[in-house]
Parts: sequence; C-alpha cells; structure tokens
Amino acid sequence: MQSIKEKLNPDHLPKHVAIIMDGNGRWAKSRGKERTFGHKHAIQAVRNAVNACNEINIPYLTLYTFSSENWNRPQDEVSTLMSLISETLLLEAEDIFSKGLRMHIIGDIKKLPPLVQEQLMQLVEITKNNDRGNLVLALSYGSQKEILNAVKQISAEVKSGQLNEEDITEEVFEKHLYTKDLPPVDLLVRTSGEVRISNFLLWQIAYAELQFLDILWPDFGKEDFFRCIYDYQNKERRFGKTSEQLDEQI
Repeated sequence: MQSIKEKLNPDHLPKHVAIIMDGNGRWAKSRGKERTFGHKHAIQAVRNAVNACNEINIPYLTLYTFSSENWNRPQDEVSTLMSLISETLLLEAEDIFSKGLRMHIIGDIKKLPPLVQEQLMQLVEITKNNDRGNLVLALSYGSQKEILNAVKQISAEVKSGQLNEEDITEEVFEKHLYTKDLPPVDLLVRTSGEVRISNFLLWQIAYAELQFLDILWPDFGKEDFFRCIYDYQNKERRFGKTSEQLDEQI
C-alpha cells in the first residue's frame, strides 16, 4: 500500500508544525491501566512525530509536553511525568543529536526539578550547532503567562526609557515571547478528539491551520502525521486576502 508520504508536495510543506499530545490517560483507562501507563507508552508516538517530520524535512516541530496547568494534576502523576521526561531525555539524546536536530525549550522551566533543568540545558547546548531541524519542547508552558510576561517586559522597557510607546509593534512584541527565535506556527494538530487550544501558542497560531484528530496520542503513527500534512496541503491559506488576490500573485 502506498504511503501518504508519497503523495506529499515537497514544495508546499509547513515550516512549523505544533502538536498538542492529548489522550494518554484515556488510552490507559481503556486498557484498564493507570493514567501513567499511557504517558509511558506515548514515547513511541513522540518518536513517530519526530521521525516523520525529519523524513520530509519540516524544519520546526513543537510538542506540548507539559503545560503550566498540568502542575495541578495529582502529585503522583506529576512525579511520574517528571521522571519520565528525565528518562526520555537520557534515552533519546543521542538519537536527537544524530538526526541533526537542534533542541529548544519554551516555558517556565525554573519550576521543573533541578535534574530535569540540567538535562534540558545540556541537550540544548550539545545540539546548538545542529542545522537539520528544530525540536521544540513546551515544558511548564502556558501561553497566557507568556503573553503577560512579554507585556511586563515591554512596560518595564518603556518606563526605563529603553523603548518608546509608539515603537511597540507586533515584531517588537514577538521578540519578548519564549518563541522569539521561532517562526509562526503553520499547522496545529491536536489528538484525542478534543476541540480546544488549551492555552498553547495563542499568539503564534494566529494564522495556523488547525486539525483535531480522534486518535489518542499513544496510537499516533507516522502515517497519521503524513495525513495531517496532506490535508494541510489541500487547504488554501489566504491570510485575510481573497482567493482572487492569491491567484493574482501566482
């Protein structure tokens, strides 16, 4: 059977794909297991997404790994997730490096356990010169807090005279976000059948295509990723313009 990958147009790929990895708990419960069982089995889905992205040369992949709201989950689940993140970083570090991927971290990582912070910074450091793709982990991330922090920074710069109020533009604002070194999101995918954004990259997805999949995250495979790209390529992205205006630009 032909892979959907063979149908993709290599000249019309999204530059930045972001994924809300949802459904681990429900996947585990459907098998009579604890929620943490689902988190552990989600690692292969992460590999599938990273490998698929790498195979077709999409330069940026952002994964919603742990939200700022996730700290409110039961303590045993949070502890398991932190341990799992630590173990996964150790296991996957060599593979990430060998693929030529550069690691980025966005979020309030100071809230993470010291060991996890250290491992993350080490991976960011050893991959900083890689140029075959970018893997972005959103950890302890909340978009509303990110935007609020940007407002506070800009306000402080205006107050100190470093920045004039009339010089505040979208570009200036973006330079104060966690994602200041990343392009806007072209495609946002959420698994599990839920149709909501969950405080993820609210500014960055302003003109992204949104896809909501019924599949639970641990079941997400490379073909699912390629299907998302195929569907993306069959959308007309107008950015506020009309179809006729786009035709005139061709």
